[in-house]
Amino acid sequence: MATVELSFTALPAHVRTARLVATAVARRSGVDESLLDEVRLAVGEACSRAVEGHQLFCPAEPVRLALTDLAGRFQVEVTDTCSPDARWRGGAGGPVGTGITGSVPAGLGIAVIESLADDVQINETSAGTSIRMSWPSAGATS
Repeated sequence: MATVELSFTALPAHVRTARLVATAVARRSGVDESLLDEVRLAVGEACSRAVEGHQLFCPAEPVRLALTDLAGRFQVEVTDTCSPDARWRGGAGGPVGTGITGSVPAGLGIAVIESLADDVQINETSAGTSIRMSWPSAGATS
């Protein structure tokens, strides 16, 4: 399957659309119905984190979502395109995603994502931060 790519303005309302698209592509890729809620929730959490960072530090930049079915794995990559320098708050706050938002630790979102996806990789580059998650799809062998 080819990669489905989506980019959206950093608005919370667009997170719902990203979840719906990810769930539809996961279903078409052959992800078991019992895992679709996990896909939806993990993608929603990753996109919400990206939207929050963009709204604070680079609101004009889009959040990017790539959905791929490759070698029996359905893979989702959510990329925020704020540079690490733009995300750094300095002082005790640390970078976005490690501080505290309201009264809930932002690191809790990563723990939620890791509990929902089979494999999670977080990669920070000069182009931004990506969260890559994957689940078994119809082509997977057990």
